[in-house]
Amino acid sequence: MNYKSLLVPFILICCAIQIVQSQDTNLARVEYAYIPQSKSDNSYNSLRVSGNYPIKMNEKGTYLVLAFQYRLNNLQLKDDIVVDTQGLQEFHTFGFELGYTFKMKNDWRFGAKLGTRLSSNLEASGVDSDDFRYVGSVYFVKSYGNKKAINSSRLVLGLRYASPASINFPLPIINYSKRFHPNWSYSLGTPKTSIKYFFNDKNTLQAFIGLDRFYGNIQNNRAFVDENGDTKLAENASMLLINSALGYEYYFTEHLLLFAYGGYTLSNEIRLRDKNQENVLVLNDRNTFYMRGGIKLKL
Repeated sequence: MNYKSLLVPFILICCAIQIVQSQDTNLARVEYAYIPQSKSDNSYNSLRVSGNYPIKMNEKGTYLVLAFQYRLNNLQLKDDIVVDTQGLQEFHTFGFELGYTFKMKNDWRFGAKLGTRLSSNLEASGVDSDDFRYVGSVYFVKSYGNKKAINSSRLVLGLRYASPASINFPLPIINYSKRFHPNWSYSLGTPKTSIKYFFNDKNTLQAFIGLDRFYGNIQNNRAFVDENGDTKLAENASMLLINSALGYEYYFTEHLLLFAYGGYTLSNEIRLRDKNQENVLVLNDRNTFYMRGGIKLKL
């Protein structure tokens, strides 16, 4: 069976689910990013579509959450590289996670998610077992007051783990946010630290530092000999970005908004790795500017 023939229908189904059910979702997002590489002819761009669909289980605030994601990572590799770049231009990620959340005492909420992702360049005739990743997360959230009220705040504590991945240990989720003024709010922690200014109900401006990454399996592994004469085998590709940016958001409604961000990376690593996640070839590691924008439906 040729799984490539199922990719477009799968994308369309996920998009249709999010559009048809958008009035009931906690979050839906369509985003495009462009990152030209400094002192290089290489570039990176991505298209991401994601959505969460909550299913109410009872009147006590318990929900089952279906989470969908599709991401196209496009690497334009135009520099002279020692490996064959044919087939390394596009990496696809399809993800599904099942979440469960319920209220606890003293305004705390517990949540957990388990899921799988197909993340690969899909250059072979089908899908390999190495294309799949498995993800899980747990978190605790405490909210204080209405989110638009002065001195309202929220604390999030948790852990997220994915296997295989370029970072093989659980990543912490630690974030505290607060609306401390009618026109100002801030957020501290991971995966994003920001400060936001509200001009009015329609227009906001924010400055932030955030984390972005992707990981994809190379179905036809690339073997090459490095400058030391050692044979290396590239089995997956990864990117890890720490970026700073200034962003503008325009709210069509209370929950639907258009956003555009531009900034500069503080860390920019695109690498090929072996099965043990050891580096075998650095494609780019220079910091550069980037742009990102899209539409999202938020809580």
